[in-house]
Amino acid sequence: MITRRGFVTGALAGGAAAVLPESASAATGRRSADVVVVGAGLAGLSAARDIRRSGRSVLVLEARSRVGGRCLSRSLGPGAADVANMGATFVGPTQHRIRTLARELGIGLFPTYARGNLIWFQNGRRTPYRGLIPPVPGAQAIAEIADATVEIDRLAATLPADAPWKAAKARALDSLTVDTWAQQNLSSPEARALLAVVIEGVLSVEPRDVSWLYFLSYVRAAGGTSQLVANAGSGGAQDFRVRGGTQGIAIALARRLHGGLLLSQPVRQIDQDAHGARVFTDSLEVSAERVIVAIPPHLAGRILYSPALPALRSQLTQRMPIGSLVKTIAVYDRPFWRAQGLNGQANSDQGPVKVTFDASPAGGRPGVLLGFVDGDDARALSDLPLPERRRLSLGSYVRYFGPEAGRPRRYIDQVWDKETYTGGCPVGVMPPGVMTEYGPALRRPCGRIHWAGTETATTWTGYMDGAVQSGERAAAEALSRL
Repeated sequence: MITRRGFVTGALAGGAAAVLPESASAATGRRSADVVVVGAGLAGLSAARDIRRSGRSVLVLEARSRVGGRCLSRSLGPGAADVANMGATFVGPTQHRIRTLARELGIGLFPTYARGNLIWFQNGRRTPYRGLIPPVPGAQAIAEIADATVEIDRLAATLPADAPWKAAKARALDSLTVDTWAQQNLSSPEARALLAVVIEGVLSVEPRDVSWLYFLSYVRAAGGTSQLVANAGSGGAQDFRVRGGTQGIAIALARRLHGGLLLSQPVRQIDQDAHGARVFTDSLEVSAERVIVAIPPHLAGRILYSPALPALRSQLTQRMPIGSLVKTIAVYDRPFWRAQGLNGQANSDQGPVKVTFDASPAGGRPGVLLGFVDGDDARALSDLPLPERRRLSLGSYVRYFGPEAGRPRRYIDQVWDKETYTGGCPVGVMPPGVMTEYGPALRRPCGRIHWAGTETATTWTGYMDGAVQSGERAAAEALSRL
């Protein structure tokens, strides 16, 4: 039942530099382009693709030594042909932009393994089940969950997709956290606990951290709650995976830039005036007519702007924290849970790992379980040494799938909160009051600067599909003003 995102970051075994040697050398001095793109995630690379297609020159500056942003693929082990997705993982049937892009690049999808039972673990009890709603105890809780889903979808449908802050009663909705709404509308503790698992699973934050209006807008962008939380194989965001790993999409896009990409070039300052813009890294100055900043808002706020950004935009970047996430991967000789009639999907009220999926390659070998540690659990785990993270994470796997889950041949994880050029995952969120006060600044250009990134998407916000949409929109804006 619980969600996972196709949020976006990465480097394949050998590193992005090994795949893109023409982009990896240090650059110094001065350069120029019609458009400079800051960030080589899917948003920035999609924008660069469209600008180059138009016949205009473009240069992408990426702070990391790799491309992909929040799409990161790592080897499953020595000699393994397949990879583990440490960031963005899944693609849904209604995510048309990312599906079209993958098809254009010759990158295939395959179904997420979904045959068999899911596991619901609550109050120390493990229960196999099928269907969307886990077997929470009590008829009242089940009825409240069903009613809450209908109400969430009803409210979400009333929001303008491109301006949720203009909705009727927007300020009232934005004054609540998700937790406040749950306390006022769900009398069953079991129903509130399940909603908390959903929020943690979708956004990697706690229900107290996020505005009710923002969550409704997130549901609106996905097309409904069922799209977000459907089990794999049920028509939702977790239905498909990318052959060769999601970072392969970014690498394929980067290759098509034919040298219009520079890695290890963190942008420190952007100046603009009536004559153009100048973008500065530690060793490079690039002149351009337009700039597209395709990184999360909290990171965009670290860049120095001259003249200063409008107050609304500057304040927005200070008010959009990103979720806390540790992604865990356990590799086994075979997917042993399948023989038990399980599909690898588990949801739990007990951490640190509260959501799992079968992440085995399309051929079924080796067996791979992926787990998500979100919000408070992620912050508690992030500063622990790897052996302790491994012990605690595998303890969750054992609760759901038995003793064999505690003996993987390899364990790896990704602590997103400690990634300098991400600072968390999967998406920047808005606490109460931010959307109605600062939302209009989310996409509004500031002079010669345009904003991209999955946070700015109006469909599938927080996912790879939203990142692609945002890049295409920002490119269209920039091209129209050249």
